[in-house]
Amino acid sequence: WRDFFQSLSAGLRIAMWLVVAGLFVFVLLRLRDWFQTRDRDSRPQVKAPTHVGSLDIRPESLPDDIGAAARALWQRGETRPALSLLYRGALSRLVHGHGVPIRAASTESDCLALASSRLRPDAQDFLARLVSGWQSVAYARRELAPEDFEWLCAGFNARMAPERRP
Repeated sequence: WRDFFQSLSAGLRIAMWLVVAGLFVFVLLRLRDWFQTRDRDSRPQVKAPTHVGSLDIRPESLPDDIGAAARALWQRGETRPALSLLYRGALSRLVHGHGVPIRAASTESDCLALASSRLRPDAQDFLARLVSGWQSVAYARRELAPEDFEWLCAGFNARMAPERRP
């Protein structure tokens, strides 16, 4: 019996070392997977909003030529809808074209601050003037000067176009 138990003991010792080595390899593989996943997910993916406040900013809800469509509304005397279209279009381009992390509850000031690091200086100036005009018409119920509105319509596509990256 003694020989039997000695050989059984040697076999169990070998099996125990194999189990420990297997667990060590398993832990190493899990750590590798965890580090890879953590690096990939370090930048949280935020789903783009469909609306900011009550404004629909989905690209499919906007006309192809936003400046021309806004100009047509303006010429029919629909000042607020015309400026609303320009502002909605700008928000849509910021979110979908420039990757600005605007949220559904973002205010005009929030949008300007978030966009400042992602826009060229001329586009930042354009956006600031557009937001100022929108706030003046939407909240203060003032009229926008026709030449200011025309400047916004004429410069919309050029200044709000997404940056081309190589």
